[in-house]
Amino acid sequence: MEPGGSSSEDGKQKKYGNIEPVDKKEETSDEKVKMKKELGLLEGVAIILGIIIGSGIFISPKGVLKEAGSVGLSLVVWCLCGFLSMIGALCYAELGTSIPKSGADYAYIGEAFGSLPSFLYLWDSVFIFVPATNAIMGLTVANYLAQPFFPACNPPDIALRLIAAICITGLTWLNCWSTRVTSKLQNVFMVTKLLAIGLVIVGGIIALANGGSAMFENAWEGTATDPGQIAVSFYSGIFSYAGWNYLNFMTEELKDPYTNLPRAIYISLPLVTLVYVLANVSYLAVLSPSAMLSSDAIAVTFASKVFGYFAPVMPALIAISALGGLSCHIMTSSRLCFVGARNGHFPDCLSLVTKDRLTPAPALVFLGVLSLGYLCTSDIYRLIDYASFVESMFILLSVASLLYLRYTHPDLPRPIKVSLGIPILFLLICTFLVFLPLYVRPIEVGMGLLITACGVPVYMLCIGWKDKPKWFKRSLYKLGFASQKMFMGLKEDKDD
Repeated sequence: MEPGGSSSEDGKQKKYGNIEPVDKKEETSDEKVKMKKELGLLEGVAIILGIIIGSGIFISPKGVLKEAGSVGLSLVVWCLCGFLSMIGALCYAELGTSIPKSGADYAYIGEAFGSLPSFLYLWDSVFIFVPATNAIMGLTVANYLAQPFFPACNPPDIALRLIAAICITGLTWLNCWSTRVTSKLQNVFMVTKLLAIGLVIVGGIIALANGGSAMFENAWEGTATDPGQIAVSFYSGIFSYAGWNYLNFMTEELKDPYTNLPRAIYISLPLVTLVYVLANVSYLAVLSPSAMLSSDAIAVTFASKVFGYFAPVMPALIAISALGGLSCHIMTSSRLCFVGARNGHFPDCLSLVTKDRLTPAPALVFLGVLSLGYLCTSDIYRLIDYASFVESMFILLSVASLLYLRYTHPDLPRPIKVSLGIPILFLLICTFLVFLPLYVRPIEVGMGLLITACGVPVYMLCIGWKDKPKWFKRSLYKLGFASQKMFMGLKEDKDD
């Protein structure tokens, strides 16, 4: 959309993006109005681990096992999802260092294929994937907080939604208040996550030593043979690994991104793959496949069988872990909305940063409201299928942009340049995952494609159409001016 618009009403109004409070010159004369580079290597690793090990590993094993049909295939799916994430992360390391802009996929798709495809990614991310993922994480926190109080039945649906809403609202406020505090808090959450996963793995080792290996005797019994169903089983696994590309959303806030971005990826992904596979082996060493499929809180069920009186510790750790993942996802995804507005694809009122805190508060609040809307359903597994399809579709396009830029811009500086076979392999696997489930999950896939298609007329009307009527520009001006006053927001200063 046009950046805020302007109005000549009474000859007194200026474009709101250029309005400066009386004290702006006094308070910001020594530094630019711009989000700061406050993230080092440790924070980068904590952000990736914070998003990936958020909630998926504590709920997705059920979804993977249900579609895979057998213990053996489910473990293979987990290993392959880790491998897929690793080669995808290598591709994104090249993209992130050759195009060092915040926004990740949005920036890469726009650089390669132009304005419309990048807008459609922004459209789908902001209205489907980001708020759906926030809702999933919020409901996971709610499930694990409420489960100990309802041991014999499921917690009330309205209670889960209310707890999730409180978590989303509170963490949105925290991210509005301080990026530095939120990023430092991720270091604490990272320790909690690894402790929770560590307890699961230790419990599994103890179970295996006491005869738990019997659970793996008929590991391939009931294995799914339908390729579409196998592809769907990957969706829950991919959801658990989702987040390996999210540090790319904050490249502009990362210290020495050419070094710290790839290092954070290389440290995080092998570690996550290892602990995920070990955690699933531990679950299956204690719980039968039928017990896993009947539980909505697998780690709690696992802890009740392994840790006895100390079992209540597990849901507390998992709730904190999922809360950290939610906080991290809110922080990183808001930069996507912010960058899209800064580039003119969303209303300019979302591209403001607060005067005192230098945080993108309007974008954070906007995504927070959308996330609350997705709490109208508490069916986590439907949300996972819905969100994973949309994300996989655009990750496919992002990696295609790497190959396209290799061909059209061979001289583009590439501090990291992966072997050509890696993006080609990733592209083939993603194509399988995107298109095979078309007949297995036609409603979810159809709705995802429909919402994507709805972005085309919106683009034509709001961005492609340049000569808009005065009332439209005036409305955007008033919206932006109200946002600036509400959030005490300013436009970012441009780099020299």
